[in-house]
Amino acid sequence: MSREKGASPYLLLSITMVLWGSAFSSSKSVVEHVPHSVAALLRFGGAALVLLIAVRIFGGGRPAPRARRRAASAGVLGVFAYNGFFFWGLSLAPSLDAGVLIPVMSPVLTSLFLLLTGRGRASAGRLAGLALGLAGAAVFFLGAGGGTQQYPSRLAGDALFLLSAVCWAAFTLAGPRVLSGIDTLSATAYATCTGAVLLGVLAAPDLPDVDWSGLPAGVWMNVVYLAVGAAAVANLLYYRGVGAVGPASASMMMFTVPVVNTVCGTVFLGESFTALQAVGALILSAGAGLAALQDRPSLHRAPVAPKTSRTL
Repeated sequence: MSREKGASPYLLLSITMVLWGSAFSSSKSVVEHVPHSVAALLRFGGAALVLLIAVRIFGGGRPAPRARRRAASAGVLGVFAYNGFFFWGLSLAPSLDAGVLIPVMSPVLTSLFLLLTGRGRASAGRLAGLALGLAGAAVFFLGAGGGTQQYPSRLAGDALFLLSAVCWAAFTLAGPRVLSGIDTLSATAYATCTGAVLLGVLAAPDLPDVDWSGLPAGVWMNVVYLAVGAAAVANLLYYRGVGAVGPASASMMMFTVPVVNTVCGTVFLGESFTALQAVGALILSAGAGLAALQDRPSLHRAPVAPKTSRTL
């Protein structure tokens, strides 16, 4: 089977994880100045505009109606629901918590979904990884339970991050099906535009309360970065990567996100974990890694590259 020329899917996924890892603290900076619903709209409304322009310039034809509906429905889950919970959580908890719970719980939940749907084998390693991961998550939540003076509702925020992880795991598993019969650019555009419209409906009541002229220049710089880099480009690369290597291997790449996010959150925002959260994060990471490793395809089996656009 011929392989499509271009960058390695693992390189594309690595770039995606760096963009996403830095996006947690960048999103938190925006949420500190506007309502969380407006911050989500700015990120994905901007991304939708970028992708529509890209489709206009580089689009490779009009996909079939069924393929468009699949991509749009993926946007409800992977853009609207995920980011609705994520940005709401950022208004209650530090970005460090999101950078652990979402990317590290995603492989655990992906493995659990594969097991429950009969697409994964109930091996001892997978079950042990799931148990360890869930135990680590419980310890992490226990560490956030008391809250802090700065984040009295930290536990509620972490619960919202967990819901985001559920949405993202389901979105990842749906990725190969979404890409069936549609190019990567079009799939990303349909999903992002659908999610952006729904986020716009959610943000509509909060828009009049924003002092647009008083927003610092740094907020707008973060919005541009989030819309172009962390949303449009990153989602496009992720669709292509997950279509090439599969959801299990793609979920393994999420382990690089907490590292990038921890550096950004501590250096730029001065955030920190509680001691118990740090212990929980380590246990969770170990369990997630063990569970996700059970889902990786054979190294000797070449992944099937999806139909992709001409933009990459």
